Amino acid sequence: MPTVSVKRDLLFEALGQKYTDEEFDELCFEFGLELDEITSEKEILSREQGDEKAEGASDVVLYKIDVPANRYDLLCLEGLVRGLQPQRLVITEETASVRPHAVAAVLRNITFTQERYESFIELQEKLHQNICRKRTLVAIGTHDLDTISGPFTYTAKPPGDIRFKPLNQSKEYTAAELMSHYKTDSHLRHYLHIMENEPLYPIIYDSNGIVLSMPPIINGDHSKISLNTKNIFIECTATDLTKAKITLDMIVTMFSEYCDEPFTVEEAEVVYPDGRLCVYPELAYRTETLSGDFINKRVGINESAESIAQLLTRMCLRSEVSGEGDLIQVEIPPTRADVIHACDIMEDAAIAYGFNNIFRSTPRTYTVANQLPLNKLTELLRQDLAAAGFTEALTFALCSQEDIADKLRKNIVETRAVHISNPKTAEFQVVRTCLLPGLLKTLAANRKMPLPLKLFEISDVVLKDETKDVGARNNRRLCAVYYNKSPGFEVIHGLLDRVMQLLDVKPGRNQGYHIQAAEDSTFFPGRCAEIFSCGKSIGHLGVLHPDVISRFELTMPCSAIDIDIEPFL
Repeated sequence: MPTVSVKRDLLFEALGQKYTDEEFDELCFEFGLELDEITSEKEILSREQGDEKAEGASDVVLYKIDVPANRYDLLCLEGLVRGLQPQRLVITEETASVRPHAVAAVLRNITFTQERYESFIELQEKLHQNICRKRTLVAIGTHDLDTISGPFTYTAKPPGDIRFKPLNQSKEYTAAELMSHYKTDSHLRHYLHIMENEPLYPIIYDSNGIVLSMPPIINGDHSKISLNTKNIFIECTATDLTKAKITLDMIVTMFSEYCDEPFTVEEAEVVYPDGRLCVYPELAYRTETLSGDFINKRVGINESAESIAQLLTRMCLRSEVSGEGDLIQVEIPPTRADVIHACDIMEDAAIAYGFNNIFRSTPRTYTVANQLPLNKLTELLRQDLAAAGFTEALTFALCSQEDIADKLRKNIVETRAVHISNPKTAEFQVVRTCLLPGLLKTLAANRKMPLPLKLFEISDVVLKDETKDVGARNNRRLCAVYYNKSPGFEVIHGLLDRVMQLLDVKPGRNQGYHIQAAEDSTFFPGRCAEIFSCGKSIGHLGVLHPDVISRFELTMPCSAIDIDIEPFL
């Protein structure tokens, strides 16, 4: 094992940080090195040749560091600095609008064979399609660390300001040119939509300005890995930090076994725009405690706690009985990010036991399945409304703000609508508060069909409700429309009478149903009525206002009914 002597002050200056002797000894230990001796040139001469010979010699502190015989890259000050200084990835504030998160790690002295290399590439692709959700949540970049030098910078720039040679290409392109170039690429064209409409594109540079990657599209050609790569810098940029951590953990745990020192990984520092410094990979282990009785009852077996612990250990969940009753301590490794709850552990125990080995028995509790009363009522009404000549429609539960407000001559502020915080399209901004817009859109899409058009829908709407724990509630409603050359108010009124007849509600003001004139901006003035049942308002019917009809691109009169059917349960 060779020993390298370096001047302490020069070493600390190169590392960019000062350490106590104890701290530096600990740092060496973390990287598989050993601080053998702290001395000076004067002290060495004094010990070897006497004090007289040592007079005038330098008393600068020297660190003697034992280096493994196979680490030729650590035999000088420069190599030691590179080996002891963790790689650093600095995130700039420009990335906040596109992909704000990043994690990184290094695999040192890895040995690839053709099979290992292909597996390494395939794992990245499988992760991209799975947990990374086709690179929308996380994008992985792997680079030959010997071709680049840290610290690395993760930033975002206008596409015209980015220029580099992408992976397996022979010339440089701007980012804008790359987006056009890859539109016909059978593999990469599926990811272009993630960034092509953004004003800034993410980009990662090394300290010399070399482009490592333009996530989530393509890596740079300069740092591409090969069968001869020994040191790999892994970076994951993301919109979801949790998914990025899991992805990084998966890659380093799967392939660190091929390092010269198996199952070791070098940490990397990530500096956020606010100054926070995080170290990755976390490779977090955690312990869950559950009882053998919990697993036995839910799986339907009768095993001892010791036996269950052995079953879980077979599933890569190292387990042991804690000694207190039948409690089992289960260690969750970083490779098992899928284990979130005790139920996940119970499932693994069932898999290890073997589902076919579980004794089949008659359930101890007998239950009779029944349809929910509200759904049963809905199905009965659907059949009879169809028998009355109306066609059922099933429309989207989401709609635009304009559909439930402006087009119905309402104010969006007055509606109790639940708004979507990040709508993907203008058509799906809110959850519908009534069924009428969906039916009118259906009419507009079927204007070429023979008249009259008679449609109905019985479905849920969603209304804000502060009394509910989620702040909103579902409300089952019935809506029907009649579209013809004449308004057909009598048809809709007749449908109301038929519905009430089916519900066994008699006409009358107290215990029955009745209608009375009302004003509603959605309906034509003087052609609207409010419906009451047992003294409670349940909806409206009438002839729609011409402005409402025209705003839904319809040209003929239309009458409608909209009632709440929940009071009739």
